[in-house]
Amino acid sequence: MATTKEFHDYVMEQLSRAGEVSSRKMMGEYCVYYREKLVGDLCDNQLFLKPTPSVLRLLPDSPRAYPYEGAKTLMTVVEEPENTALLQSVLEAMWPELPEPKKKKQ
Repeated sequence: MATTKEFHDYVMEQLSRAGEVSSRKMMGEYCVYYREKLVGDLCDNQLFLKPTPSVLRLLPDSPRAYPYEGAKTLMTVVEEPENTALLQSVLEAMWPELPEPKKKKQ
């Protein structure tokens, strides 16, 4: 089941309160970026975040799951995307732990 446009728009609205967020559609699902770094995915109408040390510390009770069939990394499922204060804290804490975006070849 692909993520609906309505769920995408709802989650992106919640995340936008944290600052510069964007998404890129990929095979019916979405990659989610915060300040140009990939932080997670929207898959099957769920928000998944990369399991960085900060995410695991700030969301200790959140379940872990694979975002899609064939995924290699268990990711953290955000059960309350409407908790904007918590999401803002999580995004800000995880940002320095993420790799720099790859430079595009010209």
